[in-house]
Amino acid sequence: MPDDALTDFQRETFAHGGRTHTVLRSGTGPAVIVMAEIPGITPKVAQFARRVRDIGCTVVMPHLFGVAGRDPDPQAHGWTGAAWTGLRAAVQICVSREFTTLAAGRTSPVVTWLRALAAHEHERCGGPGVGAVGMCLTGGFALAMAADDHLLAPVLSQPSLPLAVTERNRRSIDISPEDLRAVQQRCAAGLTVLGTRFRGDRLVPDARFAFLREKLGDSFIAVELDDSAANPDGLIPPHSVLTEHLIDEPGQPTRRALDHVLDLFRQRLLAPVVGQKDLAPHISDPFPVRSGADPDTCE
Repeated sequence: MPDDALTDFQRETFAHGGRTHTVLRSGTGPAVIVMAEIPGITPKVAQFARRVRDIGCTVVMPHLFGVAGRDPDPQAHGWTGAAWTGLRAAVQICVSREFTTLAAGRTSPVVTWLRALAAHEHERCGGPGVGAVGMCLTGGFALAMAADDHLLAPVLSQPSLPLAVTERNRRSIDISPEDLRAVQQRCAAGLTVLGTRFRGDRLVPDARFAFLREKLGDSFIAVELDDSAANPDGLIPPHSVLTEHLIDEPGQPTRRALDHVLDLFRQRLLAPVVGQKDLAPHISDPFPVRSGADPDTCE
């Protein structure tokens, strides 16, 4: 896949709390914040964002690391170029104080900025609230953002932090106890949290989803796929459900996972506003889901 010029996205900057990042926006309708995985806003992440836009949402992609639009596949830039793409993103993350990669039970500092961005986009775009998708490194950010009432549709796609180097890290996610309690209270009031992973993904161990089931109960909807469902042409072992390992064909498990995510946005952000508890049972359930106990247009 060639690099993506992202010409259908408007580039702006958003500043809050001493932090400033570029954001890429496209579409109309309620906002959905799409947070990229390593190495950044790749063409496949942009493709996913367009799918969200095409259901009637304003998609907002914060540019937090990497080179926006650059294809990490060696076929695009050679092995040296691919290595540079990954290394650049890794260095940006390692030297930044915005990301908590190893500590369990902590919300990354950048989440404060992301919550402010979500509130800003809600005011700007209207609708009942905001959606958010985090992927890999940013997967848990969507959960921590859900401590804010603006967030109505959080999606945790292969949430990989904290790095699963200890048993404690494997049985946790990057959210502070205070933020987790706030999310639990919102779940008791009807919030649904959707998580996706491949069952063999070592970056997203079974214990992490077990932890989410324990803490969020029936409000956590876990979409867990066999590794055999992953696109065999992916650059790494099965990991990226909505992007790198998506097989975008009807009937494919990864396509059904994508449809599940889009249905959550349709129900929470685009459907007529009804009680939150009334919505969850009507989200399409195209395959077995493991559960714990489980518009205004934009300018």
